[in-house]
Amino acid sequence: MIALFAVTDAGRRAAAEVAPVLGAEVRALDELAGLWPDLDGAVFFLATGATVRLVAPLLADKRTDPGVVCVDEARRFAVALCGGHEGGANALAARVATVLGAEPVVTTASDAAGSTGLDELAAVLDAEIDGDAAAAGTALLDGTALVENPLGFPLPPLPPLRGEPRHTITISDRAAPGAAPAWTVLVPKTLVVGVGSARGVTPDAVAATLRRVETEFGFDLRAVRAVASVDLKADEAGILAAIAPHTLHTYAAGVLAGVEVPNPSEVVRAEVGTASVAEAAALHHAGPGAELVVEKIKGDNVTVAVARVRPRGRLAIVGLGPGAADLRVPRADAELRRASIVVGLDQYVDQVRHLLRPGTELRVSGLGEEEQRAADAVALAAKGHAVALIGSGDAGIYAMASPALEGAGADIDVVGVPGVTAALSSSALLGAPLGHDHVLISLSDLHTPWPVIEQRVAAAAAADLVTVFYNPRSRDRHWQLGAAIDAFRTHRPPQTPVGAVRQSGRAGQRVWTAPLAEFDPAEVDMLTTVVVGSSTTRMVAGRMVTPRGYRWS
Repeated sequence: MIALFAVTDAGRRAAAEVAPVLGAEVRALDELAGLWPDLDGAVFFLATGATVRLVAPLLADKRTDPGVVCVDEARRFAVALCGGHEGGANALAARVATVLGAEPVVTTASDAAGSTGLDELAAVLDAEIDGDAAAAGTALLDGTALVENPLGFPLPPLPPLRGEPRHTITISDRAAPGAAPAWTVLVPKTLVVGVGSARGVTPDAVAATLRRVETEFGFDLRAVRAVASVDLKADEAGILAAIAPHTLHTYAAGVLAGVEVPNPSEVVRAEVGTASVAEAAALHHAGPGAELVVEKIKGDNVTVAVARVRPRGRLAIVGLGPGAADLRVPRADAELRRASIVVGLDQYVDQVRHLLRPGTELRVSGLGEEEQRAADAVALAAKGHAVALIGSGDAGIYAMASPALEGAGADIDVVGVPGVTAALSSSALLGAPLGHDHVLISLSDLHTPWPVIEQRVAAAAAADLVTVFYNPRSRDRHWQLGAAIDAFRTHRPPQTPVGAVRQSGRAGQRVWTAPLAEFDPAEVDMLTTVVVGSSTTRMVAGRMVTPRGYRWS
């Protein structure tokens, strides 16, 4: 829950503007203390001094406190006051600033420097921090921290080393090396524990065997992400009590029987229907590529085994929208900062270069190399990197997502970030031409034979669908749009509106409409999107409108 607090008329007006966008509630100041434990964020339309005095008695721990943002009376600044990273105040300040047209003020060192901080690195890994976090964070920011990543996590860009390292940050699920002040360990959740037992096993017996994973094998139990067993143990009270607060994930004996393990037991097979419970459950839940790092160990009527999840590379496929910064979704910005390698067309990389963090590697190429860019991005992610593949509009519409995902295997994680595509941005400028059923058709025959395109155009025209033409006309493809318009003229009234938008959301934007009978394809180029209305589309006050086809009762 995000709560907004204001005491003046100006503050209340600002809060009323912000509330629906954030899904927030405007609350009274005397409710603050009671709401505090349940807040995800708090925005105060007050002076910073007054806000500090209000929240200071409530602050407990930056890992649990909500992010606090302060907005001045003139709505000039949205200040991330406390809880910048972990409380989400930095992101909240940016969102509030966008709504009010204010300037976000962020003072956390890593954000001010544009680099990845220790808190964010830990959040990306979902890791606990051991050691002197303040010293590690300062060293990371200064470029004097050596980051060791032996498990191969896809990390965000890190500041390059400047000279000899003064601090070591190790990402490890093993017990801390204990090298006091100049060593910090990030403990990610990489381990899956498999548990088997006799009926009626005691919690103490399970707990004692689990401790051996740490004391005898050197694995940090804080790295446990899940516990698994056979479904016959779903209600085993001793296991459930010992592993709390973890949930026990259970699988049918037939599923576990198909998992290859180093220590099968025919006795266990006769008892429960699978030759392995602990080892098989750990490996199965950990997924493809997992390794068994602790083979079955026996306790008092209990067995435990541990599998390590293999970190996978990360590919974010990011649509940048039509070009205007305010039409690029916030998640796109976040993914660009998360990626250590950005792959894209040179002109698109130039659009977002200012958003990228120090240490980001760029893989830039020119027009006509789309398939190679997609293949490169997938290959880099498969090597364990965090990669962003960027394109204009929405990456899934006539863009980079298709060629990338055709070659992407299950060994990488894929994140899709939607963008405002040309159909949407052009429709918004023209009015509401997409108010009813519509279709998108590319007139480029580089990848689709013209006879196939011609069939689709004819079908859309005959079906009375509003039709959006992408790639409508170029220097070498100058007649296809005219042919498509002629096809529509046989099925639509001559006064049917046709709209065109050139350079939507960019410098030199042009928007125009004409009746179908008079529309001139010669005015169109590759930077234009053309929208042909249906038989019900009409012009209302200079805007294209397609009725929704029903009336509210």
